[in-house]
Amino acid sequence: MAVALVALVPVAYLLLRTGEAGAERVVEIVWRERTAALVLRSLALTISVTVLCVVVGVASASILTRTDLPGRRFWTLVATMPLAVPSYVAAYAWVSTFGGAITGYGGSVLVLTACTYPLVMLPTMAALRRTDPALEEVARAHGRSALGTFCTVTLRQARPAIAAGSLLVALYTLSDFGAVSILRYDVFTRVIYTSYRAAFDRTPAAVLALLLVVITVAITVAEARSRGRAEQAKVGSGVSRPPMRAALGPRRQVLATLYLAVVAVVALGFPVVSLGFWLLQGRSAGTGLDRLAGAATSTLGVSALAAVVAVVMALPVGILAARHRTRLVRLTEHASYAGHALPGIVVALAMVFFGVRVAPAIYQQVPLLVLTYAILFLPAAVGVVRASVALSSPQGEEIARSLGHTSWGVLRRVTVPLAAPGIGAGAALVMLTCMKELPATLLLRPTGMDTLATRLWTHTSVDEYAAAAPYAATLVLLAVVPTLLMSREHLTRPTTISLEPS
Repeated sequence: MAVALVALVPVAYLLLRTGEAGAERVVEIVWRERTAALVLRSLALTISVTVLCVVVGVASASILTRTDLPGRRFWTLVATMPLAVPSYVAAYAWVSTFGGAITGYGGSVLVLTACTYPLVMLPTMAALRRTDPALEEVARAHGRSALGTFCTVTLRQARPAIAAGSLLVALYTLSDFGAVSILRYDVFTRVIYTSYRAAFDRTPAAVLALLLVVITVAITVAEARSRGRAEQAKVGSGVSRPPMRAALGPRRQVLATLYLAVVAVVALGFPVVSLGFWLLQGRSAGTGLDRLAGAATSTLGVSALAAVVAVVMALPVGILAARHRTRLVRLTEHASYAGHALPGIVVALAMVFFGVRVAPAIYQQVPLLVLTYAILFLPAAVGVVRASVALSSPQGEEIARSLGHTSWGVLRRVTVPLAAPGIGAGAALVMLTCMKELPATLLLRPTGMDTLATRLWTHTSVDEYAAAAPYAATLVLLAVVPTLLMSREHLTRPTTISLEPS
């Protein structure tokens, strides 16, 4: 329960801060013409990116899983790698090359689509590998064409996976701060940060943050209800043979390869080449390695500490969720997911209010930054712990109890050791995610402490692209590891994913 209360601190303080402003002040801020424009701009960007990601992601997944295209393993790896490029690094790559021509709505759509389409592609690939081929054969036997069968039967079975990926893209786009800031496109996250930094009265920032939370929750609920009303086709259960692959022929193979190559160049090739160019410029300009080493050390240190704290907080929640599905446990687990539903800028702003009002001794100190990271990425840690414990047999725990071990002894000697590999992998993923976190680090980092993300932000904001390159390259290299592990799952064996909430 204590973990749930900690996870709910950001929501509680946003409500408290907004309530202190009074209903009249809140209504005045919400009904401003600029607020309405922010809502429209944010939703327009979110809808545009989500639709494009569905088109690109589903098309890529279909080619890579349901055709005989040569080199599918290679193209799967290439198509997954954009996840290793933080959105603000990709934005930096495009802005440093094209300047103001790429800023605004169009540039934001391009960069965010290129960075997030794998979030739709990967679950769609997993679903397409597990579709029932018998349904497709029945459709073909009734005279439907191969394309008609794929669109009306195959994709219908993969619809829950596509919806889940689309939701991830929508939430990512709505909460993105770095890319839209570098590309100078005013949406909620950028205006909240600007309002907080520029004004003495921070009430508008709190109100806008709470409004962003409302929109985020509304999108999540709408997706869940639409998925609940949709017909849930049979996906994967009882399949005894792999699905059919379409024979493309030489001409279509060339077209499919060209399509994948164009997507790869836009999403991965151009950012990497641009980063390499500016990295060479930075070396010729004599970029200091001592500052880079200091930023990397700070990033690794605070991220590792946050990963440990997140895992320690997640252990009781994940273990209880895996072994005891009571109402109280479910409520605690769902409360721990609050950070997943809140954009990073919102959690950071709430923790600023918390630090100033309740814990001034740790405001802009490492403990508060670590706690913020832990709240933000606690859902990932809870999910990994729960899955790891659920995969281990409870019989070992029962045997330990029969031998006289206490509950603490069973936990220490049996439960945690059996789940340790998965928990360790989850801690590594949380650590790497913390390394890339930007808004929370900007608002809460201790005075004088730099991380890779903040150094990149500092140099990019004043158009020092060569100086920013080493920090961007280091971030990308650190993010490659989990991305390779993710793509390996899709290269070696079919992946089973859970799309239903626990």
